[in-house]
Amino acid sequence: MSPLIIVFPRVSTNQMNTSPAAGAPLGAVIGNVLGGIIAEYVSWKWVFIVIALVAFVICVAALFTIPPSPPSAVTRPDGLPRPSVDWLGAVLITGGLLALLFALTEGNIVEWRTPWVPILIVVSLILVALFAAWQHYLEKTGKLAPIMKVSIFRNTKFSAAMAIMALFFSSFNGFLVYATYFYQDFQGHSALQTTLRFLPTGIMGVVTVAIVSQLLARIPTYLLLAIGNLCVAVSPLLFAVPIPPKTTYWAWSFPAMVLSVFGTDTTFPCLVLFTSHSLPQADQAIGGALVNAMGQVGRAMGLAVATAIQTAVMARERGVSVEDAGEMLEWDEATLGGLRAAEWWNFGLGVAALSVVLIAFRGTGIIGKKGHAGVSRPRPANPAPSHDEEK
Repeated sequence: MSPLIIVFPRVSTNQMNTSPAAGAPLGAVIGNVLGGIIAEYVSWKWVFIVIALVAFVICVAALFTIPPSPPSAVTRPDGLPRPSVDWLGAVLITGGLLALLFALTEGNIVEWRTPWVPILIVVSLILVALFAAWQHYLEKTGKLAPIMKVSIFRNTKFSAAMAIMALFFSSFNGFLVYATYFYQDFQGHSALQTTLRFLPTGIMGVVTVAIVSQLLARIPTYLLLAIGNLCVAVSPLLFAVPIPPKTTYWAWSFPAMVLSVFGTDTTFPCLVLFTSHSLPQADQAIGGALVNAMGQVGRAMGLAVATAIQTAVMARERGVSVEDAGEMLEWDEATLGGLRAAEWWNFGLGVAALSVVLIAFRGTGIIGKKGHAGVSRPRPANPAPSHDEEK
């Protein structure tokens, strides 16, 4: 978000917050088709090589197109130290998250009763707690600019927004991963045939972004978040319930694809817009980074747990240990049972995100309505609450 604010300072807040969501469906259409063709006729390894080359070109282009941040772009509080790297904080949070993800991922392979698995989970939680304490210390003393301001989590709705981001993005990502397994590993479709089944997500995403950019200024954010998270939750449910797997794609898979991206491209702009309005301008860059970080962390953890559930169900169906669960097989009942169990987990994550919306955001007004402070305008030191904020 920060580069967009710098390059397009006069663009409206709603357009600013929906524009990143527009890139995802466009990338999905182009990436799915291109990736499917490369995997089908060359090698799946070249998919990653092409992605790396494209990313390199984009980085070079950014160096010449994104102007430097103007000195007055962000007004920092008096006395705050010049930005510097908090290496200790970076080591603590990186080590903690890596340890946790490694334990969650490997636990279903070596069995959860293996001594080092619970020990590693405890160590990871201790490292994350130390990171939070260290960030609080830096913020309080001002000796060094913290990576994350712990104080911003005192805003309960902001904390709820971060929880929603982690839960809904975990549900959405898990749904896509296990839908891929269903098409390619269970039904036996080729890489190209599988990617074609995901094209509705890209097309619907473009349509959704165009609609949501207009609805943000007309419909209460609470309703948009509720509808979006409900759609995200229903998508994995359609893959979890015992619908005969040979049922036509258009009967249930197609609606699931449409609902998933409609929910995602409705929820994400609402969360980003809310973040830009709930934090002072000096903290909006951190808030935007946290929105994306929570999504990525939630996605990784959710997928690790889903994999553990899938493997455990496959092992039970085959009457073997988790270590001997084996691979997914075409039209195999154990494989189908594992995939459905994982989708039930994704459904649960979606319901959890919806529950947070209904509890924490109930009664929230129209955040995207004209009159609210935009992301590019500084807030006064003691702003008076607006009519919409009082709602």
